[in-house]
Amino acid sequence: MNKSKGASVALVWLARLLGVLVVLMGAGLLWGGVKLAALGGSWYFIAMGLALLVSGVLLVAARPWGPKAYAIALVGTLVWSLYDTGFNYWGLISRLLTFAGIGVLVGAVYPALKRRHDGGVSRIAPLTTVLLAVAVAVAFGSMFTRHGTTLDSAQVPATDGSADTTTADWTAWAGTPAGTHYSAHTAINKANVKDLQLAWTFRTGDIPKSNGFGAEDQNTPLQVGNTLYVCTPHNEVIALDADSGEQRWRFDPKSEAPNWQRCRGLGFHADDDTTASATPVSTGAMGECHKRIIETTIDARLIALDADTGKRCDGFGTNGEVNLHEGMGLVKPGFYTLTAAPLVAGNLVIVGGRVADNIETDEPTGAIRAFDVHTGQLAWAWNPGDEDVKLPPLPNGTYTRATPNVWTSMAYDPKLNLVYLPTGNTTPDQWGGERTPADDKYSSSVVALDAATGKVRWHFQTTHHDLWDYDLPAQPALIDVPDGKGGTLPALVQVTKQGQIFMLNRATGQPIADVVEKPVAVGHAKGERYSPTQPFSVGMPSIGTQRLTESSMWGATPFDQLYCRIQFKQMRYDGPFTAPGEDVSLQWPGSLGGMNWGGVSIDEANHLMFVNDMRIGLWTRLIPRNAVKGSGGGVEMGLASMYGTPYWSDRNRFMSPGGIPCQEPPFGTMTAINLDTRKIAWQVPVGTVQDTGPMGVKLHLPMPIGMPTLGASLATRSGLVFFAGTQDYYLRAFDESTGKEVWKARLPVGSQGGPMTFVSPKTGRQYIVLTAGGARQSPDRGDYVMAWALPKAK
Repeated sequence: MNKSKGASVALVWLARLLGVLVVLMGAGLLWGGVKLAALGGSWYFIAMGLALLVSGVLLVAARPWGPKAYAIALVGTLVWSLYDTGFNYWGLISRLLTFAGIGVLVGAVYPALKRRHDGGVSRIAPLTTVLLAVAVAVAFGSMFTRHGTTLDSAQVPATDGSADTTTADWTAWAGTPAGTHYSAHTAINKANVKDLQLAWTFRTGDIPKSNGFGAEDQNTPLQVGNTLYVCTPHNEVIALDADSGEQRWRFDPKSEAPNWQRCRGLGFHADDDTTASATPVSTGAMGECHKRIIETTIDARLIALDADTGKRCDGFGTNGEVNLHEGMGLVKPGFYTLTAAPLVAGNLVIVGGRVADNIETDEPTGAIRAFDVHTGQLAWAWNPGDEDVKLPPLPNGTYTRATPNVWTSMAYDPKLNLVYLPTGNTTPDQWGGERTPADDKYSSSVVALDAATGKVRWHFQTTHHDLWDYDLPAQPALIDVPDGKGGTLPALVQVTKQGQIFMLNRATGQPIADVVEKPVAVGHAKGERYSPTQPFSVGMPSIGTQRLTESSMWGATPFDQLYCRIQFKQMRYDGPFTAPGEDVSLQWPGSLGGMNWGGVSIDEANHLMFVNDMRIGLWTRLIPRNAVKGSGGGVEMGLASMYGTPYWSDRNRFMSPGGIPCQEPPFGTMTAINLDTRKIAWQVPVGTVQDTGPMGVKLHLPMPIGMPTLGASLATRSGLVFFAGTQDYYLRAFDESTGKEVWKARLPVGSQGGPMTFVSPKTGRQYIVLTAGGARQSPDRGDYVMAWALPKAK
């Protein structure tokens, strides 16, 4: 046997093996396609399944018509794909790439089959196969460039990157209580950001051992003078030298909680703070603890520390701490934890708290409390269930149980002396039949309280009778915007989990950007009530809120796309605010977002706001109480007990079996919005699959598909936006004028921390600082505090 004949025989056997593969693919598509068509879905998968079966059988028989039949099926798929998704790059990749890749192999065996069958020679087939191979290679290579970006240069103001004249420290979680995550420092700018180098790394020793609802690092450090203050997932507070990263002191409160161990930030107060306007309870003592770090803990304590030494402030509460369980009645382990930074408003420190979701109706109160920052004495309490009850001793010994709470960060305007609360909903999330009118009044709302008295000045609700866990997840951002008459209006910008953005007058609560009530579909669960309308912020852009269709379903291959299409057609989906019921319903956006606790950053000089989001739908089902035996719990995902209601709930992320979101990419973006015109300036996908992938397997491919984001961003006057809350392990800098990535630094693990920046008063160097403890969906965990700076001047 000569070499040519031997190669031909090998190609024939390859054709037969390909035939077996194609038959299996066809059978799978046909089986799933019949199921999809029976649900009223596309008939394409039946047709493609039959075509592949015919092609596969012919390939197994080593007939030349096998590749021809495959080519016809591939052309038909191309036509259908263009009809189904248009020129959407990721949509076409999902529908075509798998079939095209196999088509290259099928085309390669065609000449051998033709020679075997009739001794003929094909001149066109090899060229066609080469062209198909080139197309596949180009399509695959294009995965490493961004797709789906938008840019409206008319909405991008000229960047004011003038020299920094401020000396502001980073003294609150978002820099200031205004919640803008903004710095006016300009030493690091677009021209030199490429030269940033790692200046130092510090290891805290507190490595979060689990992901999801266990321990996570989500910290944004504080900076006062030449000292950084970091808190760890278990509430250890560490003071570091700002220039070297060396530890100055450490405080360990020995905090314990069964879940949700994290610390997003700390509070700071100095007795010489002349900006404070909230009415104090006492004047406090000067000297020791004249600068103090305030922390809340996962086991519900409020602690004051001397910022210079880390020692407890003896005059604060008892031995430097206040027991936040007071007035709450029974608190089961893990049912009340504090993870957000406390709000320091003048001489008051104001705290909310996270209440366990979906376990039972009789859970701890959501009351908001204000304490004297010097003594720890309770100044006032806002109790949504009984607003006339303020201070202990309380009737029945407790604040009203199971009221709307505030688990995320609050904002403060010292000029108006108002505290802004982004509230949650009364637990459980998917059922509201037992909620009171007082529960519904303040749930999922922005509530403005008088900082001196705790009385409500105004409130604005973003979701009526919330059945979707659409609690307000993020700190409101405060900035003045043009009033159209040559003046300004005091604005409050609130992002939501449902992808909507509300702009309100922070003095009155009235919308600055138009809000309309629109009818929404109601559910039919027995004993539930529904709001027939919901507020829609039509005067501001919405992000990731497009209505889903069967064609919106996606997958890395046509097979998981088919799976997602079947699941979609089996669910009840009535568009926004699809109410839970005893059938399986689809919630889009899901309760993870939209936007989450990272909030926004705003270039205050240029009025550009930067919003990161995630796009993961959820499926939900209510299960009658007697249909489930045994006990249960439930925090966010999975089976939840909802004791005290007629139902259990079951919900989870709407994903393929490989763990890929079922709707088409991007799954996370960064968006710039011009706050003066209220238009999108640009939007880009953020994050790659380098450090994640199907079934949790890292793909090690830097494809910028846009992954779910979780964390805060940082805007600077120099026109840069820093962000690290992606699924891959990078800190990135974006040009705020275009969204272009202009710098990135590889991290040892992922990050959910918020980057912050400051200028050292000792050396004059500007630093970018970030904590890295691990991305949400990654098993890789760490305990890093990292600082970058420009090279030292020679």
